[in-house]
Amino acid sequence: MSDRTATISASPALSAAEASPAAAAEATVAAYVSSWNETDPARRQAAIARAWAASGSYRDPLMTSDGHPGIDAMLAAVQARFPGFVLKRVSAVEAHNGSARFSWSLGPASGPAVVEGVDFCALAPDGRLASVVGFIDKMPAG
Repeated sequence: MSDRTATISASPALSAAEASPAAAAEATVAAYVSSWNETDPARRQAAIARAWAASGSYRDPLMTSDGHPGIDAMLAAVQARFPGFVLKRVSAVEAHNGSARFSWSLGPASGPAVVEGVDFCALAPDGRLASVVGFIDKMPAG
């Protein structure tokens, strides 16, 4: 087992069974999506800690945040503005060389997506998110 694989499987976002870089990225993105959907503050903060490096940063055309407290505040604000909406991953996670990308949608749990986009992620050495840059492909006018 390589040093990189050993580091990845020790990440809080990953289980020991998820040793490949692709599986590590998949697990990290799953934790990330879970954090967007968790409305209980303590559970959301735990999901953020699983998905994000402590100094992680998020950027999209509408929002920016840095570190676990900033990311938590951003997610709480999105949930307050769009109650009942859920973030869904709508593509495979593609990953290589410490980077990943995937497409997502945001909307009512049982309804059509209101917002759609793609996130590009840089992974920290432990497999958690160092940064996410989001691009919005579909958004309501106004």
